[in-house]
This record gives sequence, C-alpha cells and structure tokens, in this order.
Amino acid sequence: MTTQKLLILGTAVCLFFNSCKKEEGKTTDFTAITKNYFDDKNALDPLSATQNGQNQYNDQLQFEMTDGYRKSQLAFFDKYQKTIASINQKDLSEEELNSYEIIKWEVTVGKELLNQPTNLIPIHQFWGTHLTMGQYAGGSSGQPFKTEKDYTNFLKRMDLYSVWIDSAMVYMRKGITKGAVLPKALTEKLLPQFANKPTANVADNLFYSAIKIMPATFSDATKKELTAKYTATINDKLVPQYKKMAEFIKKEYLPASRMTSGIGSLPFGKALYAVYVKQWTTTSMTPEEIHELGLSEVARLNSEMEKVKMQVGFKGSLLEFFDYVRNKPELKPFKKPEEVIANFERIYSVIKPNVDRLFSLQPKTKFEIRRTEAFREQTASAEYSPGTTDGTRPGIFYVPIPDVKEYNMYGDEDLFLHEAIPGHHFQISLQQENASLPDFRKYNWFGAYGEGWALYTESLGKELGLYKDPYQYFGMLGNEIHRAVRLVVDTGLHSKGWTREQAIAYSLANEAESEASITTEIERYMAIPGQALSYKIGQLKIMELRKRAQDKMGTQFDIKKFHEKVLASGVMPLALLEKKIDAWIAEK
Repeated sequence: MTTQKLLILGTAVCLFFNSCKKEEGKTTDFTAITKNYFDDKNALDPLSATQNGQNQYNDQLQFEMTDGYRKSQLAFFDKYQKTIASINQKDLSEEELNSYEIIKWEVTVGKELLNQPTNLIPIHQFWGTHLTMGQYAGGSSGQPFKTEKDYTNFLKRMDLYSVWIDSAMVYMRKGITKGAVLPKALTEKLLPQFANKPTANVADNLFYSAIKIMPATFSDATKKELTAKYTATINDKLVPQYKKMAEFIKKEYLPASRMTSGIGSLPFGKALYAVYVKQWTTTSMTPEEIHELGLSEVARLNSEMEKVKMQVGFKGSLLEFFDYVRNKPELKPFKKPEEVIANFERIYSVIKPNVDRLFSLQPKTKFEIRRTEAFREQTASAEYSPGTTDGTRPGIFYVPIPDVKEYNMYGDEDLFLHEAIPGHHFQISLQQENASLPDFRKYNWFGAYGEGWALYTESLGKELGLYKDPYQYFGMLGNEIHRAVRLVVDTGLHSKGWTREQAIAYSLANEAESEASITTEIERYMAIPGQALSYKIGQLKIMELRKRAQDKMGTQFDIKKFHEKVLASGVMPLALLEKKIDAWIAEK
C-alpha cells in the first residue's frame, strides 16, 4: 500500500492531501477525501483496480490473507472512520451525503469483518485471487495486453502470484491447526483448479496466452524477450508452485477438511455469519427472519408455478413437472455452443425496440455476449463482467456451456434480463458513466442493491416483449424461486446446521434445475456465506419502493423516472435507496 497522507479536518489547514482546497463556506474539501479514499481502496485491492480500469496498479498484487495486509486494512478503516467523524454534514450536498453514508457503512462493516479470522480459510473454489489471475492470464479480460509495459506489468504480477501461493498455504496450515478449514466437498472442487494448470508444453499453459496475442507492432527483439521471460516465469515459478499447492491440498488439506457444511459449525462461525448477513443484505435482518421470509416466498412462487403447469396441460405434480422441464428435448435443442450464444443474441434483438418504453436513462458502454473461458467453465455460473468507460473493454455477459447437449434453454430470456440488459449491464455501466459521482462510487458494489436490481428487472420481461412462451415465463418463476430458495438454504446451512445434502434436497424439491446444477449452487453458498441472500432482499425492497411510489403518486407516477431515480446514483445500502425514493415521492 502506498503511503497516504492525513487530512486534519475542521480547519482550513490541509497537512497532507495534495489536492485539498478550502471551498468558500466549507471547512473540508470532501472531493479530496473521496479521491483519496478511492486511491487507498485500489492500493489495497489492485486486482479489482485493474478490473475497474485503474491501470496504475496492474503490476501489483494483494496478499489478502497475511497479518500485515490485515493491519493495513485496519489502518485504512481507522483513518476514514476518524476522517468522516470530523465532517460537518451540513456542508455536504445531497450526493456528498450519500458518499459520506457509504464510506461510514463500508468502514464500519469492514472493521467488523476484520474482527473475524477469515484469513484462515484464504481460498475456495468459487472466486478469489487464484481464479482472477487465471482469468486475467487468458488475455481477454481485465488485464490489458496492448503495450510492452502491459506485458511487463503482468510479468511482475505473475512473480508476486507465485509467492502468493506460498502465503495461501501458510494460512491454510494455520487454519488446519485451529479447525478452520473448508468443507471436504469444496476442497475436492478446489484441487483440480491447481492440479490441472501445469502443462507439459509451455505454449499450452494458460499463463502463456498473452504471448500468443502480442501486437504486431512489437519488434522481433521485444517479442523474443517477452516470450523468454514469460516462459521462464511459467516453467520456473508458476508450474512448480501449482504442483506444490496441488500436492498440499491432496495430502494435507483434504484429509483435514471438515465434514460439516456451514460456517456456523466453526468456533467463530455464528458471529462471522451475522456480519456476512449484514454485509450482503445491507440490512439489520437476522438469519431467522430471512429464513422465514424465504419459506414464505417459496410458497408464493410455487403457487404461481402451478398455474403454468396447468396452462401447458401437465397432469402430474409440480415436482414431476420440474423433471419434465429439466429433461424436455425441445428445451435442449442446441448441438453447438455457438447456437447457445446465437439464442442470446436473438433475445437481445427482441428487447431492443422495447427498452425505450421503460428507460430514459441508458448506458453508452458497449456490450458483448461470450462463452465462459474453458479453464473455469466447469464450475462457473453465467455472469456479467463490467466494461470500461473509455471504451477499451465492453461489458461482457459470460455464458458457461460445459455440455451443450445438456444445455436447457428454458430460463434464457430471464437470464439475459438479469445479467445483461436491463440488469447488470445497465446498472453498472450507468454507475461508471455518471460523471457526478466520485470514482469510489463509480466502481463500487453492494450486492443487495446490484443483485436486487438485476432480479427486479426479470419481472420486466413481458413489457420488453419476452415470456410469450409459457416455458420461458416458467423460467422466470424458476429463477425467482431459485433466489427465494437461497434465503432458505443459505441460512439453513450457516445458521441452522443443515448439511450439504439437506440443502440439495430442499432445492431439488422446489426448483426445476438439474441435481448437478443445484449441487454446484449449494457448494457456492457454502463457499461464500451470505452472498446468496442479497438478490431477493434487494429485489423485494425495490418492488416495495415502486409500489409505494405508485400508490402515493397515482397518475403522476412515471416508470421511466422511477428507474432513473433508482439507477442514477449507483449502488448504495438499501436504507439510503429508500431514503432517496421517499424524497422523490415527497417532491411530487
């Protein structure tokens, strides 16, 4: 982390911030504070900085599990907790007040998380540094490979990554001694992510990918030098480290992995889960409240799914209908992965003419649909990767197609709305394009707002020209009940002591997904407790606010204006969003 300088608030004297200037009538320069807050966040998380287009950090890597790193985090939280405590809120504009509240929320929850020994379980199979580095190495993701400096940046990052693997093993061993380890089922998924990386031929290695796409403008000497350096780093550093980690996981970590499924079984598990619930929902809801809400939503959506079952004339039970939908040949029509991508392109063409009816505020960032990279496709879910506002990288909707013959399309219309347009692509792109927001908010994320928005947009399908096929509408209900089921199984696993098998069984009884797909999902919730709660909690809040606005504003209610108000300021804790919408209603 680079050394940052302190701002003495409440006076006209700025001792450290280079850009600090006193504005007339103000005692602090809040713009300088938000700028330095963003810089400090990027220095602590350079991989995310790269994803956000902050390329000055492209040769750096965080060692997020180490005691030294956690001390830097604590210093960061303490610094900004003291900074904002000294600010006179009356000096701030409406949007600055939002920034103030967001910083306050982030540092408070950040310190609560630091009180828990999360670094004893530094990696899992679903996301993290080892997967991000692999994605960047592929050459088509966040890490740029256009200049010689870009190539040397990633070379330095690979060197650091080889050391990072050692650090991960150190803290995994500490976790073993304290019984803080991954469930055995997750360790089994983690093992191939390291064991499968070494290759007999360096040219076949994932980390060699960038060498194959070197710009033609590079001189022959530069190409030769970079090729030699990448080859040496891969063969002499990365491959040995991958083998070392795979051996460690197989012989030490797997035998020590736990048979329990939720973190509630860990000595500090219940306290940690409470913080995760707060972090991901941005509410004060308890696991028990969320569990009961999930059961209620599952019951409601099961009733809606019964109506579709009757509409298509299926005579069996809803559980039998799930099996019918899972295995219906007409819903598995694809023979080539390209046909799956083409179907999403078709969906895009259907909604394009209708988007203007609901959205006056739309992003300029370009958009693409791509198949998920092979190295992570087996364990990946469909996802959106943000673009950059300078146009160098589009927003990308990634679709995993591990087995095209088993790919079921019944939920594709709904999936496109959520991950792409008007879901994540609209929300994230508009946030990044908003010049009135400080940078730390342009690239910020709150799952309850961001995933809540994406789930809310699934309900707009009919207005956008979709869901004409009852199976596609059933897909929407299926995806919504999937998020309701998450409320039940996530809290079940981590708060009520459910086993992996119990969670899988509950999901199979209430969803039209395959057992393989559901198993992957349950293992995801086991890996990242609380994240799965964000979708439904956020969606229900946005729907509640829309209904409130419609009821109170009557004929003055404008759906385009409502969407603009929700989207314009970017992600924020749900209480702040509610305050913003209530203020808009009061104005009318």
